[in-house]
Amino acid sequence: MNIPFSPPDIGEEEIKEVVDTLKSGWITTGPKTKLFEQRIAAYCRTSRAVCLNSATACMETTLRILGVGPGDEVITSAYTYTATASVVCHVGAKLVLVDTAPDSFQMDYGKLEAAVNERTKVIIPVELGGVICDYDRLFQIVEHKKSLFHPANELQKQIGRVILMADAAHGFGAQRDGKMCGEIADFTCFSFHAVKNLTTAEGGAVTWRDMPGIDQEALYKQYMLMSLHGQSKDALAKTKLGAWEYDIIAPYYKCNMTDIMASIGLAQLKRYPEILKRRRQLIEMYDAALADLPVTRLVHFDDRGVSSGHLYLVRLTGKSRESVNQVISKMAEAGVATNVHYKPLPLLSAYRNMGFDIKDYPNAFRMFENELTLPLHTCLTDAQAAYVTDTFKKVLMELC
Repeated sequence: MNIPFSPPDIGEEEIKEVVDTLKSGWITTGPKTKLFEQRIAAYCRTSRAVCLNSATACMETTLRILGVGPGDEVITSAYTYTATASVVCHVGAKLVLVDTAPDSFQMDYGKLEAAVNERTKVIIPVELGGVICDYDRLFQIVEHKKSLFHPANELQKQIGRVILMADAAHGFGAQRDGKMCGEIADFTCFSFHAVKNLTTAEGGAVTWRDMPGIDQEALYKQYMLMSLHGQSKDALAKTKLGAWEYDIIAPYYKCNMTDIMASIGLAQLKRYPEILKRRRQLIEMYDAALADLPVTRLVHFDDRGVSSGHLYLVRLTGKSRESVNQVISKMAEAGVATNVHYKPLPLLSAYRNMGFDIKDYPNAFRMFENELTLPLHTCLTDAQAAYVTDTFKKVLMELC
């Protein structure tokens, strides 16, 4: 067999929706993008959603709207993809990385609390693999540190404490304690990249909780301004009779979603309950097949949370990175593509050059040292899933 790691699950419904958009004569930001935003908000149980061209754009735009910049600090996990951290650098704030807890893919909350100071404006929790972080603990931390917070603009003043902005690139559709990912953190940023559970090819969305004193419509309009050059009317609004006139409020950015992208997302969203159901079936098949192996697996489902099932992360107990790399190579030779999620940021040149040292993040390094990720996507058949686990078992027996 030849099993790719994460191909997009695109069918006739998506193709028909895109063709409909192409025939409509409206292919950039327009009615389908607005409809997609409404349906994302409804799905996440939030008042509004904004769709942009990537999760990275969603995170950076949110930081800019929050007024985060030079002199501020933003804290996130050392165990994440670069996009979580690069947006902090883009706005000129100081990046602060926190190690993971022992044997965990999530931040050490004790170390996180210790890192919060008078310059801290935002914490970015990461919903790695589709598992939602412990927001009871996170909100406890920001409330406990509330006296240290010095707001720099009106939005920060209204929130009144360090802001929690979730990197939920993996988290769309996850739940914790009966709440949807998207309605838990102050702001939540999703990815709809080609490898994600729900795709628009590229793209992302941001949602936010209803917070006292926050004008939902004004906040939505601020995202619109930030994402389309600071123009007071988008192209759709300018099509109304005699409505060509517009203003540029500020020299902002260009990161809007198009109707072509949104049309894929609309079709995907209709199918999404079945997509999540199939991912859970595959995870349960993998869990059962690997139960007796010397590996630990990311727990996707427990009595408090339901993961989106985005990644199947496995750690080979007691093995080195070199040994695991051999497993990856042997799996590839057998036709099974695997991956690694992630190299901790201090191992990457960009962050080493900023002064981050992996020796300061021993738990993150230990998580990375023996991790590999098995293919998990809704194009997998039961037979292919069985081949993945059978091949994995065979390679482990040969090499380990």
